[in-house]
Amino acid sequence: MRRAKSGDMVTVHYIGTLDNGRIFDQRDMDQPLTFTVGAGEVFTRLENEIVGMAVGEVKNICLLAEDAYGLRLDANLLKVSRDLFPADKELRTGQKLNVELGGTMQRMMRVRTVDEEIVTLDGNHDLAGCDLTFALKLVTIESLV
Repeated sequence: MRRAKSGDMVTVHYIGTLDNGRIFDQRDMDQPLTFTVGAGEVFTRLENEIVGMAVGEVKNICLLAEDAYGLRLDANLLKVSRDLFPADKELRTGQKLNVELGGTMQRMMRVRTVDEEIVTLDGNHDLAGCDLTFALKLVTIESLV
């Protein structure tokens, strides 16, 4: 029986949940996830867990936050003056903004708080600090070599 190895293209179905049971993502036969094992297209730990699986095999894979989107870091919070935004620009808590940093790169950030003077932006991924569980089924393995 063929087993997945680094360099193979695999297709998986999964339901991704948080510790509280909330589903954060789901891929099924209508929208499977296909990627090359070892190419860094998904979390390294997830790839490592898929290596050795056979088609049809089902596995629960738990990733600690450090192995997924990382820890939530205060260093990714940015407090800026409300005056840096156009006066007519409506800012709402939870809103995503594409922010230019240092004039050279852009980063997607979420508005965490806003008042008349200060806007706090959060550059952490929404799932940073969260442990993730994937109820995963390996659907296909295709050798690329």
